[in-house]
Amino acid sequence: MEIRIDDNSGFCFGVVRAIGEAERALGEHGEVYSLGDIVHNRVEVQRLEELGLHTVTHADMERLGGRRLLIRAHGEPPTTYRRAEALGINVIDATCPVVARLQRRLREAYTKMQTVGGSVVLLGKRGHAEVVGLTGQVNDDVTVVEGVDDLVAVDFTRPIYFLSQTTQSIDLFNALSEEIRSRVAEGVSVTIDDTICRRVAGREALLAEFSRGVNVVLFVAGRKSSNGRVLCDVCRRANSRTYHIEDATEIDEEWLVGAQSVGICGATSTPRWLMEDVAKALGKR
Repeated sequence: MEIRIDDNSGFCFGVVRAIGEAERALGEHGEVYSLGDIVHNRVEVQRLEELGLHTVTHADMERLGGRRLLIRAHGEPPTTYRRAEALGINVIDATCPVVARLQRRLREAYTKMQTVGGSVVLLGKRGHAEVVGLTGQVNDDVTVVEGVDDLVAVDFTRPIYFLSQTTQSIDLFNALSEEIRSRVAEGVSVTIDDTICRRVAGREALLAEFSRGVNVVLFVAGRKSSNGRVLCDVCRRANSRTYHIEDATEIDEEWLVGAQSVGICGATSTPRWLMEDVAKALGKR
């Protein structure tokens, strides 16, 4: 059985940068606290925890005075930074530059809409860390939509500025953009600002091509990964024999029956070493 690993899968720039910041700080100080999972991949988080990384929540910040707190690639709202400063916490800001740029653009969009009585609409997953950090830039005065049904909450008689979480589907963003344009009242302005990260979005076409070229696809990603769910769906549309796993222990032998080739790929939160572990496990069968 031929086993292939997708060379275009794995950590994106923002995740690589955040993990690098964590590893440097751990090497210097031996102990670092991450505000939320540094990456939505259980296995990689466990590896970093063995080096001294502790995952904490906002509720834990009260006891972290004088400690080092890492802001992960997803970013945080301004209130988190103000609270950390007040508590004497040393912040290591590993916000992805693409996310930080989107935070600025959202603030600018909000200011613009305030001057014309309009609203900011964001395509994103409610409760996702990046979305919480984005809406928090403007005191949560943003309408978050996950699909066309959520557009019922949008006032189409007022100007609209439409943006997206960086890891959303381009196809979904474009479809909602057209839907917004079709519903808006005559003469009302609509600004469409495609803020999807192309380093992530560009993987969709490559993953689809990769998936069509093998009999079975093992998509390796954490269950918490929003990007993982999107990209796994891309693979599944291209190849119905696509299976989402977190690590090699979840491989089901029945999936491989009759397969001449198996492709291994993953999300932007999937480390290369984990995909290689899956390949090694397959090679032993």
